[in-house]
Formats: sequence, structure tokens, C-alpha cells
Amino acid sequence: MQIGLIWGQIKAPLIVPLLQVAVLLCLVMSLMLFIERVYMGMVIVLLKLFGRKPEKRYKWEAMKDDVELGNSAYPMVLVQIPMYNEREVYQLSIGAACGLSWPSDRIIIQVLDDSTDPTIKDLVELECQRWASKGINIKYEIRDNRNGYKAGALKEGMKRSYVKHCDYVAIFDADFQPEPDFLWRTIPFLVHNPELALVQARWKFVNSDECLMTRMQEMSLDYHFTVEQEVGSSTYAFFGFNGTAGVWRIAALNEAGGWKDRTTVEDMDLAVRASLKGWKFVYLGSLQVKNELPSTFKAYRYQQHRWSCGPANLFRKMVMEIVRNKKVTLWKKLHVIYSFFFVRKVIAHINTFIFYCIVLPATVVVPEVVVPKWGAVYIPSIITLLNAVGTPRSLHLMVFWILFENVMSLHRTKATIIGLLEASRVNEWIVTEKLGEALKGKAASKTPKKPRFRIGERLHLLEIGVGAYLFFCGCYDIFFGKNHFFIFLYMQAIAFFIMGFGYVGTFVPNS
Repeated sequence: MQIGLIWGQIKAPLIVPLLQVAVLLCLVMSLMLFIERVYMGMVIVLLKLFGRKPEKRYKWEAMKDDVELGNSAYPMVLVQIPMYNEREVYQLSIGAACGLSWPSDRIIIQVLDDSTDPTIKDLVELECQRWASKGINIKYEIRDNRNGYKAGALKEGMKRSYVKHCDYVAIFDADFQPEPDFLWRTIPFLVHNPELALVQARWKFVNSDECLMTRMQEMSLDYHFTVEQEVGSSTYAFFGFNGTAGVWRIAALNEAGGWKDRTTVEDMDLAVRASLKGWKFVYLGSLQVKNELPSTFKAYRYQQHRWSCGPANLFRKMVMEIVRNKKVTLWKKLHVIYSFFFVRKVIAHINTFIFYCIVLPATVVVPEVVVPKWGAVYIPSIITLLNAVGTPRSLHLMVFWILFENVMSLHRTKATIIGLLEASRVNEWIVTEKLGEALKGKAASKTPKKPRFRIGERLHLLEIGVGAYLFFCGCYDIFFGKNHFFIFLYMQAIAFFIMGFGYVGTFVPNS
């Protein structure tokens, strides 16, 4: 009774106005997202209709032999593979890089090993020696610290004396496996178009069918590649470098200031700086490089923290630098600040969580605040359908994807706020765990062990707390509500509980 009395006293003068302001802000953010998604959808349709492929926008000719110059007619290419304790995948990535087709005296494979496990370090070095014995020009590079993490390793690698002779650098993370013709399809763009700094390939996920969580990731990432990067490449010749499966012109990389470790998204940092110098990028959606999605919930959460916190922090650091830049047009500045950073890297995360997981459920308890149907149903439905364009094979999983993305928006919002405020964990870098063939090997054992329940690893209190809030709002809607939100609220609460108790993704049995 006391709680009810207090609630009645503060509801009208305080809660209702605050919730009305929150609804208004969320509707404005939803409209911003809606306009952005529709704009990108229209650009993609026009690209498909007019067939504006990269080969038509830029000059592309296959590399040809020169009888007089011989192999010296081909540019010198450096291939960098940064890795850190990659026991399960190091052989795949090194083998794929060494299998790249290119004149043997015009390519250098550089393995940048930051491993702290001496056993893994020895295995990687032995693998490099094995390929060197076959005549491959491969260099095994280590350093005595991990300063700057991946950016620091790449920066150190570029300081080696033999790199001075290289024209281009291809970068592959430890779980990436390029096809042998990768360089033949990318290098000609850089050779024949001096204004291009970067050629980015698409990712192809080898384990997308491993579990429901990897299917959800595939849907999100396919939209990023099929729409966001394609649109950026074709309109402003700018998009964020994905950190792997791309080839840089070394002159452009150096002009932009090289690798910097001021944020956890060194790849995006470099791309923005190079773009501000006037360099252009091209995205090749037809060129796919195999890689692995994180299949454990723990690994995925760490990855999403880095991918959400880093861009927000970079936005904070670079916004005035972009505004003051003299080399690029006003429209490109607006595109980078508003569309690339503000809407996609900040608004998208915050609005998804605040609106659909906090504000909308709260209107059930405070019926005086009404969310218009266009904001609660129509706009989210259209945005969701536009997002699903990238992965038609998973349309039947749309409901699961919505619930999954809403849960993950909790972590992305938290990480985004940390990045904007430069709070603790802003520079946290935990390498995404790759399982490779490990899971298959352990699953094949005759007596698989039951994963041990560890409270710290399996129990996620934030998800459980939000799930309880949604469940309460659903119960309130059944007994006192009029808008029938309880179906969505219960489904979303169950999704939060499932992920809160750690029952999502792949379980790796203890060896």
C-alpha cells in the first residue's frame, strides 16, 4: 500500500513527463534510423538496376607478364598475419597466406606473433619454418611486449627493413583463409587507380550453421557487407576498413599516419584518417574470404563490446578533426559524422535498447503515455525487413533475430556510452576466441564431459535484471493493460533469461 501511495504521488508530476520526453526522443531516433535504412536501400536498388560494379567504376586490367622486366613488373606485396595464442587456427591462416598465387620473389608473408603461451609460440614458429623450407618468403616476427595490441603489432611489422621495398600490404586475421587468386583480383585496382588506398573483400562465414547464435550474427554482418559497405563504396568511396581481408596502398597508409592504438578500432581509425587525406576505397562484394564467427557467448560479448565501444570513442576523438578538415567536401564530412558515426555507431545501439527494452515496456505501466503505432510497429517492422535483405535464407528466423539483437543492444549501448565518456574498459582488448577444429575434435570423443557450471561465466546479471523487468511489465499488461504488448514482452523476457543464464551459443567441453 505504501509503494502504491508513493507511486500515485510521483506518477503524474514526475514519471509521466519524463516518459513522454523519452518517447519523443526515441521516436526522433527511430525516424533517423528509418531514413538512413531507406536511403541505403534505395542506393542498393539503383546499383542493382544500373549494374555499377567496381570494375566499371574503376579501371581494372589483369596483370600481364612483361618479357623484358620479368617478375619486376609486378608490385611487391607484403602479407601480414597478426595473431595471439591462436592454437586452433594458426595453421589454416599461415597455409592460406602461403598458398596465395603471386610471383614468389614479389611477395613476403609476415607472421606477427604476440602469443604469450610459449608452446603456441613454438608451434607457430615451426609452421613458419616448414613453409620457409618449401621456398616461401615468410618472416616470423615477435616483440617483447603487447603494447597497442593488434595496432602495435602491425606498426612494428611495418618498421622492418624489407617492408621498404613493398608497394602494398594485405592483412588477414588468424582465422581468415583467402583463396589463391585473392591478390590477382585486388592488386589491379590499386595498380591502375592511383587515387585508391584500400580494396576490401567480403567475409564468408564457414561456421554460420554451427548454432542459432552464429546464424543471428550472419544476418547482422551480411547486412553490413551487402548494404552498408556497398553503399559507402559506391557513393562516397568511403567505408570503415574491417581490419582484415583487405589490401592497403602502403603510401596511403603512411600518409594517413600509420597505425594508431588510441582506440580498440585501429582499422576504422586508419580508414577515417586516410579518407580525410582524400584517398578513396573500393569494396568487392564478389570477392569472399573464409573466416570464423565467434560461437561461444563469452567470445561474442567481448567482441561486441570492442566493436561498439571503439567506434564511439573514435567518434569522440575525431569529430572536430573531421569538421576542420579542408581536403574533403562538406557532403563527405556530413556522411562520415552523421551517417557513418552518429546514426550507425551511436543512435542504432542506444535506440534499440532504450526504446524497445525500457521505454516501450514502461508505457504499459504508465498508460497515460501513448506510443503512436507508426513508431511502435510500422517503422521497426520496415527497418527489420530492410536489415533482413542481406540474408534471404534466414528470413524464417526473423523473430529470433529481433529478440537476439534486442538483448545484445544492452551490451552495445553500455559499450557505446563507455566509449563516448571514455570510462573504464574503454581500451579493453580481449582477442576473440576461435575454435577452429577444436570443437569437432572434442565432440568426437567417446565420453564428452559435461561443461562445469561457473557462476561468473554462465550467469549474467544485467540480462537477468532486464528480463525480470520485462516479465513484470508483461504480467502488468495482462492484468491491467489494454494494448496487448504482453506477447512481445514475454518473448523478449525469455530471450533475456536464456542469454542471462548462458544458454546460448556453443558449449566447449573441458578437455
